[in-house]
Amino acid sequence: MGWEFTDDRGITLRRIGRPERVAAYVRAGAALWDLGVRPVGVYGSGHDGDEPDRAKSGALADVPYLGAGKGLDDGAIRSVRPDIVVDVTYDRDKPYAVTEAAAKRAGAPVLALAVGGDTSLSDILARFVQLAVALGGEPAGGEGELAAAEDAVRSAASAPLKVLALSAAGARQVHLARPGTWPELRHLAELGVELIEPGNGGANWATTTWEHALGLAPDLVLADARANAVPAGELDSVPAWEALTATATVEPWNPELPCSAYAYAAFLRSVADALEVLGAKR
Repeated sequence: MGWEFTDDRGITLRRIGRPERVAAYVRAGAALWDLGVRPVGVYGSGHDGDEPDRAKSGALADVPYLGAGKGLDDGAIRSVRPDIVVDVTYDRDKPYAVTEAAAKRAGAPVLALAVGGDTSLSDILARFVQLAVALGGEPAGGEGELAAAEDAVRSAASAPLKVLALSAAGARQVHLARPGTWPELRHLAELGVELIEPGNGGANWATTTWEHALGLAPDLVLADARANAVPAGELDSVPAWEALTATATVEPWNPELPCSAYAYAAFLRSVADALEVLGAKR
């Protein structure tokens, strides 16, 4: 029986049999791992380095890391002999972390699932479940935990608390997230959380000063935990950051969580717990 799957670019992949060997962008690979599919290799994006970003890789263990950005080539992909390469797409046109040409030279077609701001979190999770099932993985996983975490957020969001999501760029700059362009932030808003709009700037981020972030007066800061963001320890000498953390609770946020219910349940639960503690102080 033939195997086929249409990705979110509208491209249909067809094979005589189900793909057995899957290479994947680390975020996608971590999601498939949660859903019972074991990648033969994972790779990073242009933001990543020589080692996998642990914020993105989730529960992945003992899976070869093939490189990232310019360090990823068709030879690295070819080394794990994949049947297909699974990536994500933000624009429903191009795969995010691997070029079609590199995968083609490695002899494996690319399948890309949408994770951009025009896609709801529920749709993202459902599509990864569909792909996992098509690859012989689990039909479901973590839905109960996710529903419970959503209920916890709804309850905790009843307090009038403001939340700001950001990615530290250094001592002089910070990227403030536009909630409507990040599916998990938009989902928080749908659950009743008050997300702060950062003001003028780019499509996904408003790049501004720490003083501007401080002036937005958040109660809770969701700080980018990926390896490419400047860690909090390097901001200790920034007065506005010190003032911000003196008045706001800081929780980690990974804008590239594995696309599984398990991963998002843990994130939502952390937000709910932080909001509950803050609400109890009001």
